Amino acid sequence: MGTAIDVNFALDLRDVAKTYRSGLLGRSEVRALRGVEMRVHRGEIFGLLGPNGAGKSTLVKILMTVIRPSSCKGTMLGHPVGHKASLRRVGYLPEHHRFPEYLTAGQVLDYFGALSDVPRTDRRKRSGELLDLVGISKWADHKVKGFSKGMRQRLGIANALMMDPELVVLDEPTDGVDPVGRKEIRQVLTRLRDQGRTVFLNSHLLSELEMVCDRVAIMVQGLVTAQGTIDDLTRESRRYEIEVAPPPGLSAQAAHPAVFLPPAFESLATLAAVPAYPESSPSAGSMTPPISSESAAALRRSGKLHSGVPVTIDQAGIRVGTDDPEQVQPILDLLRSRGLVIRAVRPVRESLEDLFMKAVTDPNTGRTLKPGADLAVEPTSGPGQTGT
Repeated sequence: MGTAIDVNFALDLRDVAKTYRSGLLGRSEVRALRGVEMRVHRGEIFGLLGPNGAGKSTLVKILMTVIRPSSCKGTMLGHPVGHKASLRRVGYLPEHHRFPEYLTAGQVLDYFGALSDVPRTDRRKRSGELLDLVGISKWADHKVKGFSKGMRQRLGIANALMMDPELVVLDEPTDGVDPVGRKEIRQVLTRLRDQGRTVFLNSHLLSELEMVCDRVAIMVQGLVTAQGTIDDLTRESRRYEIEVAPPPGLSAQAAHPAVFLPPAFESLATLAAVPAYPESSPSAGSMTPPISSESAAALRRSGKLHSGVPVTIDQAGIRVGTDDPEQVQPILDLLRSRGLVIRAVRPVRESLEDLFMKAVTDPNTGRTLKPGADLAVEPTSGPGQTGT
């Protein structure tokens, strides 16, 4: 019996692999994709990110049948990848697209729409709508030869939408586009999602993906190492950071939080001292002479609140390992009772860039992983097979 198809996924990929035979390495093979698993929900903007050579473009080209996979299980729009009827419901913008220089923007859409069997009346109607959508309607009668890189990208997006697709696959859609243009393209992508379309983005611009994507996947050396919503992927890093200033008449060094708060803070938390408190540490309400910057940097308290939430006090301030504002309130009350001025209370989490850098860093050496799968294996006995 076949595997049941979940209609909620625009892409449901399993065991996608691609092995190239490398002449540079003699009789060897390079595994560009090593069993990619990925699911893209219908009606969402999904971002695929990873370093150069991670296999992102290889995956996109497999989806669009530009290259053959060594293995590929799963579906696209409810049918096996490569199903011709399904491909007619997909709009595609390649990373390095080219249009005939002698055609106008309107002619480009009409020409490629005709190649895709879009009826003439639909082509003429949609051309104007799409050029207006991407913000170049006034250039409809101008030749592509005079277009900037950003204008060509906009025209490419319009062309990808000519077939009124359910799934839009965009490979580096904001490459070469200025900040104003990138913002406008983000708005276009949001409108496509609001229309119920699925948008699959492959991009190096992490800040762009973070602003627009519902979910993301991080690909490293031919494997998807993480995928989900940014909130899900950053859940463990969420925290509150509290920045305080000393009360009037107390120097900044003397008001180092790790010195000024104990022992009162121990009523809220069990803290470990690194190193132990100096003998001159103040009791509640007392003053202390300034400590050296070296001592201030060394003073650090870490422990847990009674609720189990981790907390750290150091020269930078107080970090509370939760995104629950109720857990922070007793700490703020204590700070005020000790006369400290609360300068800032900031909810903090890892950025998409932080997630990316963590994914491409070898945890054993701390070094950035090399591009590509970085694997060379002896050829397998049969064509289209990959090593394990």
